[in-house]
Amino acid sequence: MTEYAVIYEQGDTNWGAIVPDLPGCVSIGPTFDAVQENVKEAIELYIETLRERGEPVPAAKHRLGSVRVAV
Repeated sequence: MTEYAVIYEQGDTNWGAIVPDLPGCVSIGPTFDAVQENVKEAIELYIETLRERGEPVPAAKHRLGSVRVAV
């Protein structure tokens, strides 16, 4: 199992997700829960396509964190 970092962004009408370690692997969904399911499927399909092409699967290099500051 590999765990990839996913960046989520809430738009005006939906949620978006990008996977920094898998260029071009993105997804959207109407809710946060939906986009989480959709991006998991997108990652699985991305990796499946790489394997079918005989290309290497990128290692997970990004980590997520947050910093709290006073505003």
